[in-house]
Amino acid sequence: MGFFDGLRGARAEFDSGSAATNAIELTKRHQQVSLTKQDAATGHLRVNLNWRMRTSDFDTTRRTSLLRHPLRLFKPPEVLGHGQSMVDVDLDLGCLYELADGTKGVVQPLGGYLGDVNAPPYIKLSGDDRFGSASGETMYINLDHRDAIKRLLVFVYIYDQTPAFDRTQAIVTLYPSNGPRIEIGLDERHPQARSCAVVMIENVKGELLVRREVKFVYGFQGELDRLYGWGLQWGRGYKTKVER
Repeated sequence: MGFFDGLRGARAEFDSGSAATNAIELTKRHQQVSLTKQDAATGHLRVNLNWRMRTSDFDTTRRTSLLRHPLRLFKPPEVLGHGQSMVDVDLDLGCLYELADGTKGVVQPLGGYLGDVNAPPYIKLSGDDRFGSASGETMYINLDHRDAIKRLLVFVYIYDQTPAFDRTQAIVTLYPSNGPRIEIGLDERHPQARSCAVVMIENVKGELLVRREVKFVYGFQGELDRLYGWGLQWGRGYKTKVER
């Protein structure tokens, strides 16, 4: 599919950080963490999307080689960085926002809605990683203006390619200004999904909560909007073609 959606107009158990990795992993069992309680509700919150893909999903000769060399079955499939040419998937990072004054909108590469970190919506996308780089895609949220933020839904979508969430090892990592990073892995297998609501950041009576969502949908941003009741109007959108 060559088009995409473009914009027109009870608490869970808290997880604790790992001393070994200095990271908090949000899972189905441990879904939520408080930035406020970790003294991390100020400064710039960096949100990074990165992914890798298994070569075995593309290498049709692997099945043949297993017949000749059955012990290779026990060898983990090689994983390559998503920047290599064999990978033809464009994952994008986006954020639906609702501010305390009722303003709603989206920050995403499609349509050039890159946001502003020092003015509403206080969210800035660093750019659109079309071909995959070691750093992935990054978004900045200015938590010094947390009182102006009601809720933020960070999401990931596949643009203009065959759905491949089931072949990617994608991870969204939040880097607060203080304390451990927060990791949300998109490790569920939904072969036909095109979008995924990853994490909700919500201001609840002055406390900033980060809650794992990881809800895959088969449509685009408009479907995520309906799922979470944002109420925006969406239309078909395209990216301009660029040369490698």
